[in-house]
Amino acid sequence: MPLVSTKDLFKKAMKEGYAIGAFNVNNMEIIQGIIDGGKEMNAPLILQFSEGARKYARHEFLSHLVQAATELVNIPIVLHLDHGEDFEICKKCIDGGFTSVMIDGSKHSFEDNIKLTRQVVDYAHSKGVVVEAELGKLAGVEDNISVSAKDAVFTNPDQAAEFVERTGCDSLAVAIGTSHGAYKFKGEAQLDFERLAEIQKKIPNTPLVLHGASSVPQDLVDICNKYGAQIKDSKGVPEAMITRAASQSNVCKVNIDTDIRLACTGAIRKVFAENPGEFDPRKYLGPAREAIKQVIIRKIKVLGCENKA
Repeated sequence: MPLVSTKDLFKKAMKEGYAIGAFNVNNMEIIQGIIDGGKEMNAPLILQFSEGARKYARHEFLSHLVQAATELVNIPIVLHLDHGEDFEICKKCIDGGFTSVMIDGSKHSFEDNIKLTRQVVDYAHSKGVVVEAELGKLAGVEDNISVSAKDAVFTNPDQAAEFVERTGCDSLAVAIGTSHGAYKFKGEAQLDFERLAEIQKKIPNTPLVLHGASSVPQDLVDICNKYGAQIKDSKGVPEAMITRAASQSNVCKVNIDTDIRLACTGAIRKVFAENPGEFDPRKYLGPAREAIKQVIIRKIKVLGCENKA
């Protein structure tokens, strides 16, 4: 099946109340683990590359690996740029066969974000490519975060409506309390569901995206630490909160990276701890690939997109 756009996938997800997993990839085994999980669950997949992944593995290698994946499975696969920093990066990916790009202008002023996003949208749409934008800044949330602090970094619902209208973006990444990495919360996990509901009221026809939505499952952390890692006091977004966002709102895309890294690292550490003389990459990358597959299956169930291919 050829690579697809998110446009029709998101329409179906909004109508039926589920979200699609957007999984970050860095190498062949990660891609294989993701597509194996997606195939087993008959679920659509978004494979996304960050700028760091493109620098590490090189754009050409990753895009060809994804193309190979489309020849092996009969499920919808989207090739997406995660956190494109500027127009040139987005243009390169659009011209290089990506079916979706994200322009992240959240570090800029509201007006400059609009200007940059509109530039990417105009070019992408002329090539049949969809655009995700971001409004608000991801940050860790403490139990006692103040309303004013939330307003400083979280997505403003009124601004979201103006932003979507003026940019023409196809989906919008919103900040409601998620954050990148394995240390998202110092206290109890909190997502601002009231704000999410207000955003949806303002832009009811726009698919929403959650970044930094890994759950950092304790069982995956425990495996890493059992075999020599020192990952302490990590905390992610509870899977029940992700399910709530996916099933009760227009959140159609949920980004997951850290959980994949934990599964991969734990499996590799286990092999080396139990077989310190092992030096065949296939013997430790193979188990890592299987561990990634199991995480993907778990996340697809959480997101509710099983049998939605």
